[in-house]
Amino acid sequence: MTGLEIFAWIVLVILVVTVVVVFCLFGWLLGHIAKTRGHPWADAVRAAGWITLIFGFALWPLALIWAYVDIPASRRREHTP
Repeated sequence: MTGLEIFAWIVLVILVVTVVVVFCLFGWLLGHIAKTRGHPWADAVRAAGWITLIFGFALWPLALIWAYVDIPASRRREHTP
């Protein structure tokens, strides 16, 4: 093996590790955002993040928006007799 081939293998390994780390970071990110913001369905957001990331990334931005959007608490009218 020449020095150029060894350098190419090192670059390839670094590239593969970087892609795996970024993929895991994107999968982890939505659940973390939802959990820190106190989202009522943080587990569902986390699952949606991983599922959309694995199956094509097309709906991942929608899940990102869902992680930031909080459902307001329902307003209850208390009747006082």
